[in-house]
Amino acid sequence: MDDSVDDIGVRGRECMSMVTAQAPSQVLNDEIAEVASGPRVGIKYAVEAIGTFFLVFTVGAAVGSGSPLAPLGIGAVLMVMIYAGGHLSGGHYNPAVTLAVLVRRRIRLRDAVGYWVVQFGAGLLAAVVVRTVVDPTRMSTAAAMTLTGRTLVAAFVVELLFTFALCYVVLNVATSKNHPDNSFYGLAIGFTVVAGAFAVGAISGGAFNPAVSLAAAVMGMFAWPTLWIYMVAQVLAGIAAGVTFLALNPDDK
Repeated sequence: MDDSVDDIGVRGRECMSMVTAQAPSQVLNDEIAEVASGPRVGIKYAVEAIGTFFLVFTVGAAVGSGSPLAPLGIGAVLMVMIYAGGHLSGGHYNPAVTLAVLVRRRIRLRDAVGYWVVQFGAGLLAAVVVRTVVDPTRMSTAAAMTLTGRTLVAAFVVELLFTFALCYVVLNVATSKNHPDNSFYGLAIGFTVVAGAFAVGAISGGAFNPAVSLAAAVMGMFAWPTLWIYMVAQVLAGIAAGVTFLALNPDDK
C-alpha cells in the first residue's frame, strides 16, 4: 500500500514537472504565432507599392496607347494585384480606399499615412515609366481632359459616386466579418472599376483613385488646374463609404 502511494506520488511529481517544462514552451509558441499572424509593416508597404505601381502603369499604358479595352485591362490588373497582395497588406492600392478603411477602424492612422506615402510614390514612379516607354506620339493624342462649368460639376459628381462605390464594395467584401476568407473579393473590386470606367470614363476619365489622378496629371491626361476636383471628390467618397459601412453594420467592429 505504501509502495503504491509512493508510486502515485512520484508519477504525480513527474507529470507536474512535464507541465511546468511545457508551459514556457507553449507560451513562447503562442507569442511567436501572435507575432507571425500579420506581416511586418515593411512588407505591407512593399506590397502596396507594387500593386499601386502596376495599377497606375496599366492605366497610363492602356489609355496612352489608345486601347479601346483599357477599362478591362485596368480592372483586371487591379483584380490580380488584390489577389496577389490582399493577404499581406489588404490590397488597397488607393489612398481613398485606405481612408475608408481608416474610418472603418481597420487600420491605424500611422499605418494609413505610410500607405498613402507609398501609394502616391509608386503612382508617380509609374507615371514616369509610362512617359518613358509609351510612344510620345501616342501619348500626345491622349489630350488632357478640359473641365469647365457644367463638365467640372459632372466630373466631380461621377468621381464622388464611383469612388464611393469602389470603397463601399471593398469594405463589404474584404473587411466584413460576414465574408471571412471569401474568394470573390478581388473580382468584385476589379469589376467595380471596370463598370465605373465604362460608365463615366468619358465624363471624368474614370480615376476613382487619388494616386491615379495625380499620376494622370503627370502623364498629361488630366489638367493640373482641375486636379483638385478629383482629389476632393475622392477624399469625400472615402470618408462617406467608411461612415456608411459603420452605419449599416454597427455590430461589425
